[in-house]
Amino acid sequence: MTEQHEQHAHRFERGTDGPKVILAGVDGSDSSMRAAAYAGGLARRQGALLAVVYVQPVLATGAALGAPVVETTDEVAEDLVAQIREAAERVKGIFDVRWEFHTFRGDPYNGLVKAADELKADAVVVGASEQAGHRIIGSVAVRLVKAGRWPVTVVP
Repeated sequence: MTEQHEQHAHRFERGTDGPKVILAGVDGSDSSMRAAAYAGGLARRQGALLAVVYVQPVLATGAALGAPVVETTDEVAEDLVAQIREAAERVKGIFDVRWEFHTFRGDPYNGLVKAADELKADAVVVGASEQAGHRIIGSVAVRLVKAGRWPVTVVP
């Protein structure tokens, strides 16, 4: 071995690095809930914080027509928190995971980008899109991957 290679090999530390925050984007869909479960497993194994993020859509059209948009999305957020608490309680003492729930407003892509930046996420986990139109336009997951700012795992 060269002297330079020996110096670098000597500085290597095993198990001291790893993600501190793993972000899971949820919207109530089956694939997003599977993504949250997968992210929870990653967070548990890595000793990281699981940041579960729901991006409340801003529906200007609905608001203009007088629809109670915020109440509806608040109810979705409350339901998601209840589901996550229930799942965490079921595995308590077996698979303990530190987790937080955050709500951001906006479109899903920009909301997740803002959340990942603000929470200093080391990795992002999202569910695969279940909408047919995303094959043409591009899903949130594809856009996150193309942004190239974090490792992104897409769970089917």
